[in-house]
Amino acid sequence: MMSASSPVKASWSVIGMLAAAQFIMVLDTTVMNVSITQVVEDLDTTVVGLQSAITVYTLVMAALMLLGGKLGDRWGAKRAFAIGMVVYGIGSLTTALAPNLQTLLVGWSLVEGMGAALVIPAIAALTAATYEGRQRAMAYGILGGVTGASAAAGPLIGGWVGTQWSWRYVFAGETVVVVILVLMLGLIPHTAGRVARLDVGGAFLSAAALGLAVFGVLRSSQWGWVLPGPKVPTIGDWVVAPLGLSPTLWLIVVGCGLLVVFARYEVRLRDAGREPLVDMALFRNVPLRAGLVMIFCQQFIVMGTFLVIPMYLQTVLGFDSLKTGTTILPLSISLLVAALGGSALTGRFTARRIVQVGVLLMLFGEVTMLAFIDPELRSAGFSTALILVGAGMGLLASQIGNVIMSSVSSRRGGEAGGLQGTAQNLGASLGTALVGSVLIAVLASTFQSGVLQSPDVPDAVKVEAASALEASGNFLSVDQVAAAAETAGLSGPETAAITEVYSQSQLLALRQAIASIAIFALIALAYLGQLPRRMRAATNDAGTALPDSEL
Repeated sequence: MMSASSPVKASWSVIGMLAAAQFIMVLDTTVMNVSITQVVEDLDTTVVGLQSAITVYTLVMAALMLLGGKLGDRWGAKRAFAIGMVVYGIGSLTTALAPNLQTLLVGWSLVEGMGAALVIPAIAALTAATYEGRQRAMAYGILGGVTGASAAAGPLIGGWVGTQWSWRYVFAGETVVVVILVLMLGLIPHTAGRVARLDVGGAFLSAAALGLAVFGVLRSSQWGWVLPGPKVPTIGDWVVAPLGLSPTLWLIVVGCGLLVVFARYEVRLRDAGREPLVDMALFRNVPLRAGLVMIFCQQFIVMGTFLVIPMYLQTVLGFDSLKTGTTILPLSISLLVAALGGSALTGRFTARRIVQVGVLLMLFGEVTMLAFIDPELRSAGFSTALILVGAGMGLLASQIGNVIMSSVSSRRGGEAGGLQGTAQNLGASLGTALVGSVLIAVLASTFQSGVLQSPDVPDAVKVEAASALEASGNFLSVDQVAAAAETAGLSGPETAAITEVYSQSQLLALRQAIASIAIFALIALAYLGQLPRRMRAATNDAGTALPDSEL
């Protein structure tokens, strides 16, 4: 909260700085997604390895966001923003120089993720503390528009820079932006922290619970969901599959169990008169809860879509990063226009109505996309699907931040910002992990079934070919499969038969992955009725209007 008794109506230079920070935070993942094949080749890794890095990046943010929001309350939002930006800049520089996947995991997934966990709640808290009324609504609209602009620009920036030079230059450029923002910190008004004992136990429990559950989902394509898969880890001669069940299932169960323990621990802490990491009473706030569910679903759809589309364009159609970015341009433009347009429509339509239209557009877009995943790009239909998805993403981006932050009083801005960041990045983590898992699992099972049933593949080759793909756990191109078949000594007709089965399996896997994304649009629809019809200036924990003395 601000040190003054009431929020200061600062100049728009404050939101300009916060928007710049928001831009590079969102830019990171879309740049990496559109550069998948280039990064895989440059670091000599696999698609699954890079998928892991993307997931871990958002997972680190999700796991630490509650702690980041609480530290912002304790230190003051401005100080948390400054520290987070410095940490983020160090991570960006490390990523730009990364010689291998391990260094990328440290620089991008870990260090940048830690910095973002401080910055993102601070952005929400600084906006809530600096602006009020219509000015605050406009500020959140600007942040939503910038989020849309960044997601829209990411594929183009990543594609152009990656094709002309290297994906590394994007992260080097982010480092420069961080330095500039740190030098301009004086533009942000001072915010006071408050003395409070940090809930270390809650921070550990929440991070462990989210980390275990999402990591289990991430590894499901290699370890299997219930029964052990082909790449279940071993310790000596012991296969890590307690009671004959996959480690994936155990990790998810333990993670969910720890979430229950965390919730009860937080309640006991509050009842004892101590300050918990998260006040569980906040979840009785219906608009806040609905906003969190909505931003979770939105980010699941965003990250799942930005994983599947580049895989289709680059691995199936063979596009480079630049052509991938230009092909995604209809989504980028519609996302940007809708994000900015949604902010302008705030005074004429309710947030619920704007979000409803956005969710329906995303749903129709994903369903339309299912019909246009083919061996050859059908530009008109595919572009229409991208426009629908992008417009829906943009409309949600323009509203959800304001819905969440307007559901609580400004003095709880850091806590609400932490919850928002957690839901946002948990959705992004699960979107990447779950959609990627569906993609790889369906590819492996469909290819295995197709090869075993194909009359053109010799019996001596069937089992070996099916097992090879299942063991690799990777989303390869048809050319890579053909080269592997030729290296294995298969004849021309045998290679052709295997690659035909693989090509069909690729398309089915992509369609199944998109279908799983559409399901989350349906989940979002179920929560629309809980969104507020009108924004309140501030509310208490229960979601009712606060008296003036508490504003």
